Order: sequence, then C-alpha cells, then structure tokens
Amino acid sequence: MERWHNKVAIVTGASAGIGVAIVKDLIKFNIKVIGLARRVHKIEEIRNEIPENLHKNNLFAKKCDVSKESEVIQVFNEIINEHGSIDILINNAGYMESGDLSMMNTQSIRDVLNTNVMGIVYCTQQAFKNMKTRNFNGHVILINSIAGHRITAPVDNSPSINIYSPSKYAVTAMTEVYRQEFSDLGTKCKITSISPGLTNTAMLPEEWKKFEDVGYLNPEDISNCVMFALSTPSHVQIFELTVLPVGKRI
Repeated sequence: MERWHNKVAIVTGASAGIGVAIVKDLIKFNIKVIGLARRVHKIEEIRNEIPENLHKNNLFAKKCDVSKESEVIQVFNEIINEHGSIDILINNAGYMESGDLSMMNTQSIRDVLNTNVMGIVYCTQQAFKNMKTRNFNGHVILINSIAGHRITAPVDNSPSINIYSPSKYAVTAMTEVYRQEFSDLGTKCKITSISPGLTNTAMLPEEWKKFEDVGYLNPEDISNCVMFALSTPSHVQIFELTVLPVGKRI
C-alpha cells in the first residue's frame, strides 16, 4: 500500500456501513480520503472517532448526491482544485427500495437506477478523466453485489429486491466495459468489482434480519477486500472478487 501514501481517494456513500469501514481503513494507510455523502455530518462524526495518531486530519467530507450529475461535477472539480488529483475512486454508494417491480412506484425505481448505475457513471467519468489527463495509473473500485450475478432471495418468501438486482447486473457489465475502455484509451488504470453476499448494513431489509441462519458479512469484511485489491502490484488487476460467508451458497 506504500504507493498510495499521500494519494487522494474518493469514497462515495461514506456516511454509513461499508463506506465507513473503507474510509477508516484507507486513513490507516496515510491516504487522503474525501468522503462523499448526502449526510455529510455523519462523516464529520467518523473523523472524531479516529485517533490522532491515525492521520484523522486526512479525512475530508463533501456533501454530494451521486445521482445528480451537476453535484458530482461540482464536487469533483472542488476536490481537484483543493487536493490536486484523484488517484482512487471507490464507488460504494448504493440504494434499495422495497416493493414489487411489477407494481411499485416508478419514481422509486428511477431512484435506485440513478444511484446504483448513473452514480457510478458520473463519478467514474470525472475520476478517470483526471487520471488520464495526468497519465496516472489509478484504481476504480465498484462495490457490486452477489445480486449482480444471480437473482435470488436469501430465504423463502423474502421481499422482492425488484430493480436492485438488475441495477447490479448493470454494474457487472460496466466493469468489463471499463476494463476494455481503460486499456483501449491507452491507460493502465485498474478496475475492480467487489461482489459481497448479504452484508449487515442499514440497507439490509429488516425482514431478512430475523432469519438467524441466513448468514451475514460485516462491512469490515468488504473493506478488507478493497484493501487487498489496492495492495496488488502494478501488473496485477483483481477484476472480480466475490465474497460470501463460509458455508453459504451463491
């Protein structure tokens, strides 16, 4: 991880769950971390939890709704002006709504797609543009999901995940598109998709939490995978990393 010391990492959805775990781990490696979230005060609270000797002053908070392109462009320009570069992008922001795809409110469907798909598009465009302009071999990581590889439910009669799974299938396809484009455009920027199984975060439907035998990952488990992908040598690319609790099927 030494190559990332004093580099700049952006983490979307940094105010809760997996995002918090990633922010805390990146800070330990003396990386400047800009956390993006709609609830920016939550990131300020995270900074207060970090000990002084663990580079807490390297954590910066920016208010941003990644589903809004204008906000993304403005915030990324601010980050470049203030910090000089974007070296790592962790596309972690995600959204899920309850309801059946065949009957739910279509605005709710758009909200999921705008965050889970278009949010990645907006952020990745801005980050990659900066990496390419600087001729820097950066790293873009997409927090995907098992739901982006197989449509399934953890237990019988569990709630429908409606458009969430299709949105994550899009992330799986986008990962390959980015891999090809980053290479065809003459860069050695890396792209990594990390696909966890059920993870114990606020986004997990309450109906699923009552089933004790389902098995969950913790946010720290996913952050460990992010650190592993970032720690690989320059000639190694972890393209897809699937993560499940021991003994659980996909």
